[in-house]
Amino acid sequence: MLEGELSDPRIAPSHVTEVVLAPGGKSARVFIAVHGSEQEEESTLEALTSARGYIRSQLRDRMGVRHVPELSFAIDRSEKMTGRMDELLNRMRKREKKATPSQP
Repeated sequence: MLEGELSDPRIAPSHVTEVVLAPGGKSARVFIAVHGSEQEEESTLEALTSARGYIRSQLRDRMGVRHVPELSFAIDRSEKMTGRMDELLNRMRKREKKATPSQP
């Protein structure tokens, strides 16, 4: 639904990483990973926030339930952080290989 049905140009390529439902089910926090810059993250967040009424109505229709929780959206940067950590670890390994004298 994020990219296919919402035609807002502010929405960058993204996907839902986690949904945390509050006790009682009256609200839910939806975490989104955005594939783009920080500016694209912010514009995507703004677009989703402005479309939350439409998103709730679509969820209500598709799920066939009477009540859909109030939605709030947050950016999930864990994938970017994981990628950055992998990059740093790879750099360290390369430096260690260069620093280790080669054996004949």
